[in-house]
Amino acid sequence: MGTLDWTLFTLIAACLMAVVIILKSYTRSVADFLAANRCAGRYLLTVADGVSGVGAITVIATFELHYSSGFVPEYWQLMLLPIGLIISLSGWVIYRFRQTRALTLAQFLEVRYSRKFRIFAASICFLSGIINYGIFPAVTARFFIHVLEFPSAFSLLGIALPTYPVVMATMLGIALFFTLSGGQITIMITDFIQGQLINIVMLLLLGFLLYYFAWGDIVEALETAPEEASLLHPFQTQKVTDFNFWYYAISVFSAFYGVMAWQGSQAYYASAKTPHEARMAKVLGNWRTAVINVLPMFLPICAFVALTHPNFKDLASTVTNHLDSMPDGQSQQQLLTPTVLIYLLPPGLLGLFVASMWAAAISTDNTYLHSWGSILVQDVIIPMYGKPLSPKTHLLALRLSIAGVAVFGFCFSLLYQQNDFIFMFMSMTAAIFMGGAGSVIIGGLYWKRGTTQAAWAAMIVGALVPTTGMISRMLDPDFFLNGQQIWFAATSSAVCSYIIVSLCGKERFNLDKMLHRGDYADGESKPAAVETRIERFKQFGVDSEFSNGDKMIYLITAVVGVSFFSLFIFALVVHLTVGTDEGWWASFWKWFLLFASVKALIVTIWFLFGGVRDIRALLLDLRRAKQDARDDGFVE
Repeated sequence: MGTLDWTLFTLIAACLMAVVIILKSYTRSVADFLAANRCAGRYLLTVADGVSGVGAITVIATFELHYSSGFVPEYWQLMLLPIGLIISLSGWVIYRFRQTRALTLAQFLEVRYSRKFRIFAASICFLSGIINYGIFPAVTARFFIHVLEFPSAFSLLGIALPTYPVVMATMLGIALFFTLSGGQITIMITDFIQGQLINIVMLLLLGFLLYYFAWGDIVEALETAPEEASLLHPFQTQKVTDFNFWYYAISVFSAFYGVMAWQGSQAYYASAKTPHEARMAKVLGNWRTAVINVLPMFLPICAFVALTHPNFKDLASTVTNHLDSMPDGQSQQQLLTPTVLIYLLPPGLLGLFVASMWAAAISTDNTYLHSWGSILVQDVIIPMYGKPLSPKTHLLALRLSIAGVAVFGFCFSLLYQQNDFIFMFMSMTAAIFMGGAGSVIIGGLYWKRGTTQAAWAAMIVGALVPTTGMISRMLDPDFFLNGQQIWFAATSSAVCSYIIVSLCGKERFNLDKMLHRGDYADGESKPAAVETRIERFKQFGVDSEFSNGDKMIYLITAVVGVSFFSLFIFALVVHLTVGTDEGWWASFWKWFLLFASVKALIVTIWFLFGGVRDIRALLLDLRRAKQDARDDGFVE
C-alpha cells in the first residue's frame, strides 16, 4: 500500500479507537456489559448484528465460494427468500425469546428445562463456538500479511520474530480492547460504525469494478468454465460436488431450524428495547443483506475474469507469480481474490478496502469473544457455583473469560492445519451445538409438551453426529459427507429424538408464565402479545404494536422479497418450458446485479440515518436507566 492508503487506514482505525474510549463510561452494570441494558433500537441492531457475521473470514469464505461457483449460488439463494421473510415478518423464535427476558440462551434453557441441562447445553455451545472460532485469527492474519506484503519474519531489538503469530496477537489484542472496554455497548456502536464503513466501501468498489470490467468480458470468461460446472447456468452444475443444489436445499431447512441457535452474536438477541424492536430488526435484516451480499459475490467473479480473459493477461501473469510463492494450496485458494485486488485497485481505494476488511475482522472478533466468554461465565461457571456474584466480581470474571477465549483462538490457529473450505469447516463445527439446539429452542418456546428428557436426548444426539463427522473429515479429507451434509444429519436426528421422547412423557409446561403473558402479563407486556393464534394468523403477524411506519416497512419488505423470489420462479419456469442457455443467464445476471446495486445504495443511506438516531437514543437511555444488580442472568 502507498502513503494515501496507509493514511486512510490509520485515520479510520484511530477514530474507532477514540469511540471505544469515549463509550467506556457508559458500562456500569452486568446488564450493560452483557446486553446494553436492553436499550437498542432496530436500525442499530440490524446493522451491528449484521456486520458481526461479516468478518474478514466470512468475506474470504465468500470469495472462495463464488470464485469456484460464479453467479450460480445467487440463484439458489433466491430460493431462501420466502423462509427469511416468514422468519423475520412473523418474529419466529426471536420475539418469544425476547418475551422471556433472558440475558442468554442458556438462561432460557434453565427456566424452560433445568439448571443441569443449562450447564450441559452451555458447555457444548462453548466448546462448539471456540472450535468454530479457532481458525478465524489464522485466516485473518494470513490475509493482512499477504495484502500488506509483510515479510515472513522481522527483527525487534535484535531478536528475529515470525510475522504470522505477531499479526494474530495484534489483531486479537485490538479486538480485546474493544470488548473489554465496554462490553456490548462498545461492541454494538463500533460494529454499527464499522458496518456503515463496509457498506460505503463496498459500493465504491462495486462502482469501480463495473467501470473496469466490461460486461462482455465477464460473460466471455465465465463461459469458459467446464461443461456441467457452469458459472452462469444454475441447471448445468452436475459436476459441482460441494456448493451445489443440495447445499442450498439444506440451507432452506437450516434457516428455519437454526434461528437463534448459533450463539456467535448472542448478546444481540437480548439487547433490543422490546420484543417488537427485536422483530423489526429481523424484518430490516432482509434489506441489510442487499449491501453485504453484492460485492463479496461480484468481486471474486471479477478476479476470475482477470485471471482467465486474454484482455488481462499481464495482470494474470503478475498475480499467478505472486500466488506461486505461497507455501500451500489452501492459502492460495483463500487469498486468490485479495491478490488480484492488490494489483487492480488504485491508491486510496485499496486503503479503504483494507480498512473495511480490518473493520470486518474486528467486528466479528469482538462479538465472538464477548459471546463465548460470556456463555462460559453466565451459563456454566455461575450456575455450577450456585449463587450470584457481586457486580464487580461478575464483571471481572466476564473479562477474564473473554481474554481466555482470545488465548485459545491464538493457540488453535497456530497449531491447526485447515484442509477444507472455510464454510464447510464452519458448518461442521457449528453443528456440534446447533444440531440439537434448534430442537430445544423451538420446542421450548412453542410446544408445552416438550420435556427436559427430550432436550437432553436431542442435545446429545445432535452433538455426537457432527463430532463423529468432524473426526472422520480430519482423518480422511475424502470422507463421503461434507460439512453441510453432516450438519443436516445432526439436525434431523435431533428433531426425531426430541419429538419421540417428548411424546413418551407427560409434562405440560406453563408457557404463559415464562413468556410473561396472559395472567402473568406486566408492565413491559402488550395486549397484542396475548392475541389468539387465529387472530395473529389473520393479520400475518401484524398487531397493535405496529405503527403506520412499521406497517409500511413490513409491506414493502414483503413485496420486495416476493418480487425477488419471483425471479427464481420465473427463471425456473422458463428453463423447464422454453429452455435456457448461458447467454440467457448472462442477461439475467446483468439485470439482477443492476437491481441489487440500486437496492444496496438505498439501504446504505436509509440505515445510516436510522442507526444514528438509535445510537443517540441508546446513550440517552443508558444515562437514565436505573441499575439493578439482580439483573445478571442468575435464575433463583
